[in-house]
Amino acid sequence: MAWTHDDIPDQSGRVAIVTGANGGIGFETAKALVAAGAHVVFACRNQVKGEAALARVADSGGTAELGSLDLADLGSVRAFAEAFLARHGQLDLLINNAGLSVPPKSFTRDGFELQLGTNHLGHFALTAQLLPCLLDTPGSRVVNVASLAHKTGRIAFDNLDASRGYSRWGGYAQSKLANLLFTRELQRRLTASGHGTLSVAAHPGWAATSIGGTAASRFVNSLFAQPAARGALPTLYAATAPAVEPDGYYGPDGLFELRGDPVAVDRAEHARDDGVARRLWVTSEALTGVEFAV
Repeated sequence: MAWTHDDIPDQSGRVAIVTGANGGIGFETAKALVAAGAHVVFACRNQVKGEAALARVADSGGTAELGSLDLADLGSVRAFAEAFLARHGQLDLLINNAGLSVPPKSFTRDGFELQLGTNHLGHFALTAQLLPCLLDTPGSRVVNVASLAHKTGRIAFDNLDASRGYSRWGGYAQSKLANLLFTRELQRRLTASGHGTLSVAAHPGWAATSIGGTAASRFVNSLFAQPAARGALPTLYAATAPAVEPDGYYGPDGLFELRGDPVAVDRAEHARDDGVARRLWVTSEALTGVEFAV
């Protein structure tokens, strides 16, 4: 039986952070959680778009607030985490959704290749700084939004800074593979340390969003892609469904996982490589300067 927005459990009394909540999958995820009764922090880089997004969910069930977060700036990540912890004593859901795809070769404020730095390292550092609060909140979850693109990704440890060449799509696939490897290693550490927080992942299939969008791609999306609200369902399932498993991965059940209802899906074999996951973790800690509580 199809899992829909109507199946989202009551989220009253719960606190969630959704990165990139001002548009696309992130907005639809945050909107649904607010409608289910949660207090949702819209963690956005663009504050004008964030304010507009907040206005669209006013009086829809739960409550919401805007937070300033630029994942391409570790100083901004630190400031956001400090501000959140000063205001809130619990964190039930951390949904690492924000991302960008296939930009020209460029770098974050801290000198990381932009896609790896934003899609993985920024969320890695954010999770580390919020993890103590997650661990103190019963039933908490970390949800990393990955992509089908992970299947063609490889972690180029000898070229993380793109100094030996850069591919837009290769960089995107690498960052999405990193999301799944991070999910896996975080869950391994949570389980080993006896904590009940879940680390899970989801992907939206082919959804009509603006990420990496050109005029041509937006036109094709309008014809064939599922709406962003349906694309958000795997994330919402991973965040709220009772049957979610540790290190679970969820996506659409349709042909090639491009569209459909949220179900447990498989990942590429190299996304289960524990050796690579541990090496990526150590490398990410060294690059970001953060340490985890597990």
